[in-house]
Amino acid sequence: METLKPIDELLDEHPFFAGMEDGPRKFIAGCGRNEVFHAGDYLFREGDPADRFFLIRHGSVALELHVPGREPLVVDTLQSGEIAGWSWLLPPHKWANDARATTLVRAISLDGTCLRGKCEEDHSVGYEVFKRFIPVIAGRLSAVRMQLMDVYGTPQKKR
Repeated sequence: METLKPIDELLDEHPFFAGMEDGPRKFIAGCGRNEVFHAGDYLFREGDPADRFFLIRHGSVALELHVPGREPLVVDTLQSGEIAGWSWLLPPHKWANDARATTLVRAISLDGTCLRGKCEEDHSVGYEVFKRFIPVIAGRLSAVRMQLMDVYGTPQKKR
């Protein structure tokens, strides 16, 4: 039988927390919990309160946008070692898209209210969290930009 590891050890194993010192990581671990999602389950839904984010430890998650009159558009697929959700960072703290498990997903969720409180309490922790989120946000925006270019192509010069 497998022994469950403490949350701070699981955080230490996730790439998002690579290089973070033990103190801040253990401080943040108090906001975490283990979660399991089965294929088809939603981690979060567009418009719902963005109250946490997810460190994907195992499995695959589709980030989807609603398109009127069509099936949801998959804008990204996340794998083990990635994170899902950054809407908890900024008001109004509402999800901007859906996240749906496409396989069995094991994740650590971190409570957004708890984590925002810890970031306010210790600004060095806030800096550590934010400097890890900025590349994730920039990467996701870049990926969506590339998808839009694929869909709409590059504009032709007017003659």
